[in-house]
Amino acid sequence: MKLVALDLRASAAGLFIGQNVSDARGLVTNLELREIDRPFIEQVFADFADWHSNASPIVAVHKAQASWGDLIVDVTGVSHLFGGEERMLETMTGRLEALGITVSGAIGPNIGTAWALVHHSYPQVVQDNVMGALAGLPVAALRLEEAQIEGLRHLGLKRIGQLYGRDRRALQARFGASLLLRLDQALGYVEERLTPRLPLAEHYVERLFAEPIGLIDDVLMTSGDLALQLSNRLEREGLGAQAFHLFLYRVDHKVMTLSVKAARATRDALHIGRLFAHRAERLQGEYDAGFGIDMIRLAAGSITALSEAQIGAFSIDDGAASLDQLHDRMTSRLGSLAVVRNSFANTHIPERAVTLEPVVNPQPKEPLPLLPIAAPRPLRLLPQPEPISVSLAEVPDGPPPNMVWRRVTYRFVKSSGPERIGAEWWLSRSKLKMKGEETKEGAHSDTPERHYREGEAARDYFLAEDDGGRRFWIFRQGLFGAAEAPEWFLHGFFS
Repeated sequence: MKLVALDLRASAAGLFIGQNVSDARGLVTNLELREIDRPFIEQVFADFADWHSNASPIVAVHKAQASWGDLIVDVTGVSHLFGGEERMLETMTGRLEALGITVSGAIGPNIGTAWALVHHSYPQVVQDNVMGALAGLPVAALRLEEAQIEGLRHLGLKRIGQLYGRDRRALQARFGASLLLRLDQALGYVEERLTPRLPLAEHYVERLFAEPIGLIDDVLMTSGDLALQLSNRLEREGLGAQAFHLFLYRVDHKVMTLSVKAARATRDALHIGRLFAHRAERLQGEYDAGFGIDMIRLAAGSITALSEAQIGAFSIDDGAASLDQLHDRMTSRLGSLAVVRNSFANTHIPERAVTLEPVVNPQPKEPLPLLPIAAPRPLRLLPQPEPISVSLAEVPDGPPPNMVWRRVTYRFVKSSGPERIGAEWWLSRSKLKMKGEETKEGAHSDTPERHYREGEAARDYFLAEDDGGRRFWIFRQGLFGAAEAPEWFLHGFFS
């Protein structure tokens, strides 16, 4: 067991992070220890990181050493709002220090430079001369592993500047490719991207409050006003959006996020406001404003071009736009998986030919086959084929004279078919077996050449009409002469 965090008194007593607990107790007899709750700390720090999105829309947690403690903020294009990068650094660190948090910050042209300055130097802003700023820092500032740091120290390479100009092949052979990667990332030769925790706000509007608000009605009223501002901005640029995110920044440095999606690109402020109103109905007891909300931001994502539509005097409204708005409102109120529609799948297996997909934001699917099926299909299809008992047919591959389904006997007077539908063997991960190929037991298989997905076989469908005029869609699964006898099933009704 080792120490992972210390307070000021423990640090003043000479303890350090990574020290064994037994050694620490030997130095400080009255040491008070508490077991770390990593999931809780990660969640608290993640919420705290989201709160910093009020300064920049791109915020991420850097997990080089731990899942908490290192916060990365992309200040590109936002530093001028604070009066420059120096003023922005002072503002962001100052407000954390006012909360009693010990913080160290730095701004650099890339993640590696900023991380090295934060952990092994003093707060500063570096724009140019990155090599000079890093030269005097220890090699541990490159986010290396302990074994790599010790190995470099044994060679007398204690500073980053000592790595400049050395044989890269020799370094890679001895310390691995990760050493060169970290060095190139710190110097800006290799781009290192971060993953934002919150949805990236391509276009957004926000409102600050002199006094915090807490009622959900006030939040929805503000979101309606922000929707008007966002709509005007999108209209001026000829754009529309399908995703909208409402960020509620609480006084206790936490962020609540509400997200809605539209079936088609829109910038209708009234529609956007209604979507958030319906989404708020699903919050129930989850809404908690804490000590109040001091800022609200409305952001738009999935931006696409949306030009003005010319409506003629004699044009006919087909209702497609109104139907999409209805789907959007239903999805916001009930959830994306509660509003679904039928979607055709690229398969000839009848029970798999139609699937359910969300009406809003469906997943991309494979294109349908070019040649549609010309054979007749029943008006009603059972969810799953149901087994039936039949008498032997007059010919081996012909239709049966009768069937017993759900303990009722039906005698057939007419029939047509068969229509063969083969199992989709190409979707199986198992190897395609050919006739005469050895099985796992070492015996040779005597089954026909058609081998399909495990547990399936070819189907021969028949349209059979009984003496009462009822027409059924039945099929035989399996082939005569195979190892297992074929089975009969009822799959649908024509009338």
